[in-house]
Amino acid sequence: MSHTEPTEPSTRTGDDGQALRRSLGFRDLVVYGLLFIAPMAPVGVYGTLDAKSHGAVALVYVVATVAMAFTAFSYAQMVRVVPQAGSVFAYARVGLGKEAGFVAGWMAMLDYLLIPAVAYLFSGIAMNSLVPEVSRWVWTAIAVVVTTLLNLWGVRAAARVGFLVLAMEIVVLLVFAVSAIVVLARDGAHRGWLSPLSGDGTQGAFALSAVLGAVSVAVLSYLGFDAIASFAEEVTGSSEKVARAVLFCLALAGVLFIAQTYLIALLEPMSSARLADDPVKQGSAFYDAVDTSVGTWLHDLVAVSKAIGAAFAALAGQAAAGRLLFGMSRGRRLPRVLSRTESGVPRVALLCAAVITLVAAVWAARRDDGMDHLVSVVNVGALTAFTLLHASVVGWFAVRRGGGPVVWWRHVLVPVVGAVITVVVIFEASGAAQVVGAVWLAVGLVVLVVQRGRAPAAG
Repeated sequence: MSHTEPTEPSTRTGDDGQALRRSLGFRDLVVYGLLFIAPMAPVGVYGTLDAKSHGAVALVYVVATVAMAFTAFSYAQMVRVVPQAGSVFAYARVGLGKEAGFVAGWMAMLDYLLIPAVAYLFSGIAMNSLVPEVSRWVWTAIAVVVTTLLNLWGVRAAARVGFLVLAMEIVVLLVFAVSAIVVLARDGAHRGWLSPLSGDGTQGAFALSAVLGAVSVAVLSYLGFDAIASFAEEVTGSSEKVARAVLFCLALAGVLFIAQTYLIALLEPMSSARLADDPVKQGSAFYDAVDTSVGTWLHDLVAVSKAIGAAFAALAGQAAAGRLLFGMSRGRRLPRVLSRTESGVPRVALLCAAVITLVAAVWAARRDDGMDHLVSVVNVGALTAFTLLHASVVGWFAVRRGGGPVVWWRHVLVPVVGAVITVVVIFEASGAAQVVGAVWLAVGLVVLVVQRGRAPAAG
């Protein structure tokens, strides 16, 4: 499919220190995407989803995968038009205008800076449970420093190390799957074989509303696949490679999520009704089911894998955050120093993202309720940015006719449905998350007004 090129250049080159080095292949993009998502992302939220969905936890991930596919499709379309490091900032800028581009980038920034902080904190908590003599905030800070050094080394080097970590996570997931199948074949299932798709019946008949309510939580497991688009300027070859990686990463993550939640639901000794009545048990439900059904050895193996995987999920998130800051700076929406590169690496932007993430993660690690505060706000920024992404597809292809003849199902129907989904999920988010998102948006609008007042022609 051919497109009329947008008015903004797709790549900046020259000696102004704003060019990124092209060194990533398709595999590297998938590695970054899966690292950010984490192959075993459902582990931490399985109990909550099982309780909310009345036991239909695998169906929740089927629906969530389909829902996020609309967003992935919109990303795949826009990355072909604007293959820039700014991702959704660049897409909204071209499809909706410069002000909308700033708002999209500003809201995505909230997500990109806090998701790594959550992952670093998770890693610190896990390491503290293994070595309690060292405070969790120290482990959290160590994880930030190590992964930041890898990111500063270069995107290619970080991708190589990340591939090894991702391979470890996949192996652990396979070990879990094989062990679960052996136990199920030997001892049978605690629940009905179709219950992960239809509910376990302990909270009444199947309820679609319960499944959809759980989907609003499950969508958080997928946040991160979109980070692939932020590496568009560092890919060898055409932007088509990035589009394929976005779609492939989401599809693969969906299969992994559905498979592991189906198996663990069959091994779960507690009914969804009991989990709903005992919220304290929900957080450890996955680990408890593994411990009871398979053994402590697999419990520990999964825990260690999650600790390491979380740190490298943060690595991918930090890298994406740095490139978002880089793209917005180059678009003159953030201080220009953030758009400088050294040897093709946006080190200033990466360091800025690392410092903000470090402060947030260590602050949360020193509080008993730190995790709750961070987790409550990470989704609103991303979902708002996703909504503007969908609007950008309509704006560029259907309104501005920048891509030639309009294909209505591709350029209007899919993005409109995707936008409706993301708006619904925003309304299903917690009140605290909505308040933080609204405050962050208000601050961004103030910044935008100040920028326009000082330099109306900039950007």
